[in-house]
Amino acid sequence: MTQARILVAEGLGTALLLAIVVGSGIMAEQLAQGNIAVALLANALATGAGLVVLIWCFGGISGAHFNPAVTWVCYWQQQLNAKQALSYSIVQLIGAVLGVWLAHAMFNQPILMLSNHERTGFGQYVSEFVATFGLIMVIIATSRQQPKITPMAVALYIVSAYWFTASTSFANPAVTVARTLTDTFAGIRPVDAPLFICSQLIAAKSSQVFSDWLWPKHNA
Repeated sequence: MTQARILVAEGLGTALLLAIVVGSGIMAEQLAQGNIAVALLANALATGAGLVVLIWCFGGISGAHFNPAVTWVCYWQQQLNAKQALSYSIVQLIGAVLGVWLAHAMFNQPILMLSNHERTGFGQYVSEFVATFGLIMVIIATSRQQPKITPMAVALYIVSAYWFTASTSFANPAVTVARTLTDTFAGIRPVDAPLFICSQLIAAKSSQVFSDWLWPKHNA
């Protein structure tokens, strides 16, 4: 597989993921008529459904990371070198931003905007740690025991994490940055993003160390 195809797969997959997250959030908010629980349920289900399909589509090309936290876990596990991990992360970020802009275009929103959606406080940061720790754990555990179920397991975990975490489970630095650029249901204020990302990256490394211990690779 050529590097160009791998990076296009990562960028396109991440763009489509953000179009799903933001677009379904806009649609859900419009149709729920103020019922935030219904809007969140719709947003979560659309995200989970879209995510499993995207992993099925692109997993055989790039691994379907769509997430710098996942990419750097692969680097820490020596599955990627530093240049590859950096390239993945750059195209993921670019794809995420383009996906947000695509969602805005589909719903006749201003393409360029910044979020005013406040997501701050200790509970939010703990939630992002828990969400990301769990995501990495699910990926490592299933890929080493039952790799065929990994796409579905990841999607189901994200749907559940929308509901059991106070932050609604971003669990992804590229997603976090891109969602600062939408003042819609899925948005996050730019000022709140750095601590989200710190929590995610600390959780990713912690989960990688723990999961590699609990499910050693030689047992796969």
